[in-house]
Amino acid sequence: MTTHRTAGEEGPRPLLNRRLAEFGTTIFAEMSALALSTGSINLGQGFPDTDGPEEIREAAVRALRDGRGNQYPPGPGVPELRTAIAEHQRRFHGLEYDPDTEVLVTAGATEAIAAALLALVEPGDEVIALEPYYDSYAASIAMAGGVRVPVTLRPHGPAFRLDLDELRDAVTDRTRLLLINTPHNPTGTVLTRAELAAIAELAVERDLLVVTDEVYEHLVFDGEHVPLASFPGMRERTVTISSAGKTFSFTGWKVGWVTASPELVATVRSAKQFLTYVSAGPFQYAVAEALRLPDAYFDGLRDDLRAKRDLLGEGLAAAGFTVHHPAGTYFVTTDIRPLGETDGFAFCRALPERCGVVAIPNAVFYDHRDEGAPFVRFAFCKRVDVLEEAVARLKSLAP
Repeated sequence: MTTHRTAGEEGPRPLLNRRLAEFGTTIFAEMSALALSTGSINLGQGFPDTDGPEEIREAAVRALRDGRGNQYPPGPGVPELRTAIAEHQRRFHGLEYDPDTEVLVTAGATEAIAAALLALVEPGDEVIALEPYYDSYAASIAMAGGVRVPVTLRPHGPAFRLDLDELRDAVTDRTRLLLINTPHNPTGTVLTRAELAAIAELAVERDLLVVTDEVYEHLVFDGEHVPLASFPGMRERTVTISSAGKTFSFTGWKVGWVTASPELVATVRSAKQFLTYVSAGPFQYAVAEALRLPDAYFDGLRDDLRAKRDLLGEGLAAAGFTVHHPAGTYFVTTDIRPLGETDGFAFCRALPERCGVVAIPNAVFYDHRDEGAPFVRFAFCKRVDVLEEAVARLKSLAP
């Protein structure tokens, strides 16, 4: 059985909730399957091809063997991790949070985003998101019954930039929340201090809640990462989200967190407890140790990925792409029009057969598909030898 008829309906009713009807299998699943079937280098999905620090992996093994986290951990997260998260926010950003009331551990940042939107958004509320956006944003807004309002980042020179006037104009009396992502996936944009100050002023002026996705906070190569919660009037209205996956290269552990005021944390927890309830018990203890690694670790991670960004970016430029220089994240966004192409979907589906490399069409991250049509994203969080081989294969595209 695949359908069900409801009284008063003309035909069979689809099983899938209408709010999710526009979301099929993700492009990541499609392109990863294509990489596997063609033996291509997968520069599509943003996960490293090497594990993170050995001492952190061993910390997880130690927790398993010591019986820490093998049963349900506390709902808000294990105290050791919540304390480490609070220390991290103080150490890197000068932000003070009470680990008992202002920190919530989640099943990765993706669950944190879903829980925050389910908790804070009611049907009909408008949610402004920066377009292009991580695909789970759209699904989470839809599940909450919210109305997605995209504000588009557009290329200006080597980078994508936010039009602050367009952002202000997007706010209406129905706007409930701003969903901000910096460093920004997929464009690699890092919002400047001035841009963030303007966003903060707008949120305060219009009494808006803000959810910020800051999972790439330690992967900034040019400029600086400044948490929105640090601006005047923002701490009490901002839900800050981050995770261990990108910073420590253990994406499969799915350990994320929320920091916010006690009222906001309690609100998000009300939704989160009915999603996973708890998760990743032993890994929470390991991430607590990871967050206390010395500065040399964070500096080394950033320097390594900066070099990989430059390697891939230069190779893509040599192959004929226009390369939009990312200031942060794992990703390089390119324009395929210099190659005589205009359709990112068709280009990415043909690329494995053409040269044995997989990428992601940015249009999947847009409501306005035409805006994203010529842009294609490549991930550089891979081994140097893998990137060098990909660059060599991409040279065949050069006009």
